Amino acid sequence: MKCHLGVLTAIGFCAIASTLAIADQPGADWITKDQAIQKLKSMSYTDVRKLDADDGHWEGDAVKDDKTYEIHMDPKTGALTKNELKR
Repeated sequence: MKCHLGVLTAIGFCAIASTLAIADQPGADWITKDQAIQKLKSMSYTDVRKLDADDGHWEGDAVKDDKTYEIHMDPKTGALTKNELKR
């Protein structure tokens, strides 16, 4: 019984780990990554870093006034939904 439990635990762990490794993908109706970056630049952000699709929005870091912010962007409108100063 211990052997079967160990095998099931290993299989479960592998299944969870493999789903975590899959990156989110932008939706078909999203603005493109380039459009999202241009939108941020139009809001005076510079040096946009690691902007990726994540949990239904664009997420990344961007610099404004020499301060780095974690940003979340609505994937359809480009409106910021989070703009938090990173410390």
